[in-house]
Amino acid sequence: MLIRALISILCLLFLPASLVGERIVFLGDSLTAGYGLDPENAYPKLVETALQADDPEVTVINAGLSGDTTAGGLQRVDWILRQPIDVFVVALGANDALRGLPVESAKKNLQGIIRKVRDKHPKARIILAGMLAPPNMGKPYQRAFNRIYPALAKSESVELLPFLLEGVAGEPSLNLADGVHPNIEGHRRIARAVLKFLKKR
Repeated sequence: MLIRALISILCLLFLPASLVGERIVFLGDSLTAGYGLDPENAYPKLVETALQADDPEVTVINAGLSGDTTAGGLQRVDWILRQPIDVFVVALGANDALRGLPVESAKKNLQGIIRKVRDKHPKARIILAGMLAPPNMGKPYQRAFNRIYPALAKSESVELLPFLLEGVAGEPSLNLADGVHPNIEGHRRIARAVLKFLKKR
């Protein structure tokens, strides 16, 4: 019993104090929900499993909804914010870009989400996960959309994970047959990147 307790203490030493016992929320779309996969294989669950190996008290809430846009996220975020939250990850915008929705609307929606989180949970760590517009939307749209995330991170003073699908997008071996949604290995790669980002503080 004593040995087990000592092991638990040693494990916690390797987890940043800012993450011990925390509740982490991922607000996203099908990329976060784990479209086409068992929920256990979606990156938020993989992140939770990895963090719980060091601290069983860490809880990750997967608030991913397939097909969701920044507007949809803004509409449902109030309900999500009713619970205690220590870390809030905003991972929306992919569907806005795929549908060619107005860039300024997406920016305002993301800004609205960030401000709602801050109003309800002023001490929460807020992370904005960047998305990139597909090339087929045209260069002007692509450039304007891709600027949203760094601009918001700066103006709203939140942390920026530059691109959620870094190293995964466009890689056939890491995506389902549709070429859009990550497969199990793709989610594992996303989870590793997210974990590294979460632990950097």
